[in-house]
Amino acid sequence: MANDVGMWNVLVMGFSFMFMFTAFQTTSMIEVSPFITNLHPLSHEIDTAFQEREVVRKSFQIFKLKVTDNKIDCIPEKICAPISDKHSGLGVGLPKSTKSFYFTSQLYYRISLAKNTLKNLKVSKNLVIYYVKVKLIYEKCSIYSQGIIYAVFALANWLAPSFVGIFGPRVSMIVGGICYALFIASLIEPMAWSVYTGSVIIGYGASVIWTGQGTFLTMNSTPETISRNSGIFWALLQCSLLFGNMYVYFQFKTQVGGISDSVRRTVYTVFTTVCGLGICLLFLLRKPSSLPLEVNENDNDERELSQNIRQLPSTERRGALESLKVAVRLFFTKDMFFLSLCFAYTGLELTFFSGVYGTCVGNTLLFPNSKRQIGLVGMLIGCGEIIGGLIFGIFGKRSNKFGREPIVLFGALVHWICFLLIFFNIPQEAPSGPVSEGENYHVFPKGPNLPVALLCGFLLGLGDSSFNTQIYAILGSLYEKDSAPAFALFKFVQSLTAAIGFFYSLRLNLPWQLLILVVSSLFGTLGFFQVEWKARRVANQGYAPISS
Repeated sequence: MANDVGMWNVLVMGFSFMFMFTAFQTTSMIEVSPFITNLHPLSHEIDTAFQEREVVRKSFQIFKLKVTDNKIDCIPEKICAPISDKHSGLGVGLPKSTKSFYFTSQLYYRISLAKNTLKNLKVSKNLVIYYVKVKLIYEKCSIYSQGIIYAVFALANWLAPSFVGIFGPRVSMIVGGICYALFIASLIEPMAWSVYTGSVIIGYGASVIWTGQGTFLTMNSTPETISRNSGIFWALLQCSLLFGNMYVYFQFKTQVGGISDSVRRTVYTVFTTVCGLGICLLFLLRKPSSLPLEVNENDNDERELSQNIRQLPSTERRGALESLKVAVRLFFTKDMFFLSLCFAYTGLELTFFSGVYGTCVGNTLLFPNSKRQIGLVGMLIGCGEIIGGLIFGIFGKRSNKFGREPIVLFGALVHWICFLLIFFNIPQEAPSGPVSEGENYHVFPKGPNLPVALLCGFLLGLGDSSFNTQIYAILGSLYEKDSAPAFALFKFVQSLTAAIGFFYSLRLNLPWQLLILVVSSLFGTLGFFQVEWKARRVANQGYAPISS
């Protein structure tokens, strides 16, 4: 009966998170700025006019002339001098004197088009200035929002164990879910202040919901079922990647430029409702029963082993201050240090597969309809996550016999193969902008290969599920009674390194990012092995081997 309650809770929690994160992850995939560019009915025409003005500005910069708004309205005599092929880009093949005339004519045409467009629109100067300011703000809004979420999430993980200790994991997950819903709702009518406020709220909510989830998963599992339950939960959770990317791929396949206000309101209203449905499912969770362990002769030894390894008091019924103290003490233990190496890698590769790789595929213009392939990449990442979670869940009992390290090693090997394929297939400048040609290391006859790029998406998801399911399993086993601070520390390190990865991903070319991932995965794998091997050494001294 107790096992039935445990499985019920795992399934309900999995479906709940699937709904909530389908809404949130789909929201994250759609940039905020395209929804804001249609603030005014004439925004498209204003954009066109300003694009023409920008062409003139760049032309002035080529000749190192001082660029001011006044000089946009006239052509200096200097520019009528003969120009070289290097700077022209117009009238290729014409005599130099003809090129100068052609180039000057083009500038006059573009200036006239920009001025007449703005004049015909009857747009006041104040409206144009307002539009440009708002547009610039919201073009940076999504970047700032991500930074705020990461920063608050990392810091709030130190407070999350106290919240879970006071209110319990079930209430914590509900509160965290409400924070996610508030953030999504803030995008129905997005304003800078509301998006930033929502980012702070969801940053704290994320720390609470994930700490509560890890604690509740541990409470509903035994050392024998923790791997199975982790795999099932992970597979259900990652369905959000599949469904979310499918929605984006098909819903916006005909969308060009900004999305209209009506579509934006409809989309985010639906997402808020879906997130609310996931929150409602959390009310169906039952109180965990006292779960009997399935391996009767080794159960007491397993509990004794995990307590000997950590030698820390239980977090049950702890106050807020005591929970914080335990989290700090746990963070500075040797075992948590080695596990943190693995946590750090999951954060770096989280940033890579959720943000960098899809961007690289979209920026590789040699792929057909490259921007649309981002959705396919996301779907295949989700498929890899789901298949990995199901496999490691179904064969969870085998990890009890052979240990967790083979699965982690499998994940590392899968990622190393994937990184090598990405290195050979994707242009190195792809993270920073569109690339049609450039320095790369292609080994395929026709340059970047789309099927290989999609395969890499699947491998990224499969390897990620290998690491995460085993991290859940080892934390639930070794830190059964200190699960709240253990899972909070996991999310702290993961979110911190994810923020670091987000920072350098905007500045480093692809080969350097792949090198960082390879090195960190090596240290993360060895760190995980160190903790698992220590458990085995302790077991050989008279305790039962760790099983999960």
